Amino acid sequence: MSETRKGMLLVISGPSGAGKGTLIERLMAEDKSLVFSVSATTRAPRPGEIHGVHYYFLSNEAFDRKVAEGAFVEHATVHGNRYGTLRSEVYERLGRGENVVLDIDVQGALNVIASEKEKVSIFILPPSMKVLRQRLTGRGTESQEAVERRLHNAIWEISQRDKYDYQVINNDLEECLRTLRAILEAQRHASAYYGVDVPEE
Repeated sequence: MSETRKGMLLVISGPSGAGKGTLIERLMAEDKSLVFSVSATTRAPRPGEIHGVHYYFLSNEAFDRKVAEGAFVEHATVHGNRYGTLRSEVYERLGRGENVVLDIDVQGALNVIASEKEKVSIFILPPSMKVLRQRLTGRGTESQEAVERRLHNAIWEISQRDKYDYQVINNDLEECLRTLRAILEAQRHASAYYGVDVPEE
């Protein structure tokens, strides 16, 4: 009896400042079966961000070419910038049995949820809007105008949480990580991703 394994498409999103980036970083550090799908964006790199590692930083013209080529699974304009998930970052890896993590905005995630039959979607919630404001302001990477725009967008983003398979409140990092680990462990045994080939003899 032999086991067959398809890659899992893991969609994680939530409002800016919910902490999904930190959670994904921790999960991937401890679980080597997870691979990160690097998104493309037209926004400028933040301090410490590396092209091809955190994002593929593209001009609007280069992004348009990718759209015309059909290179994206999904793409959307968020907070005034464009983001897209590259097909080459997803399907080739899933075909090799790798578990692909998408850290994408809510608009993009909803597109993937609607178009992909086999995926696991998780919405990361902040404990409150007050805490979300504190986290965004505390990052010190954006103007007050940008922070206010993200908070405004967060209201709509949070209203979409019921469209996800799971909702997890990031009030305590370690507790949130334990919940995410439990979700991943359960999904590893779901019939959509894990099967057994039974020989005839």
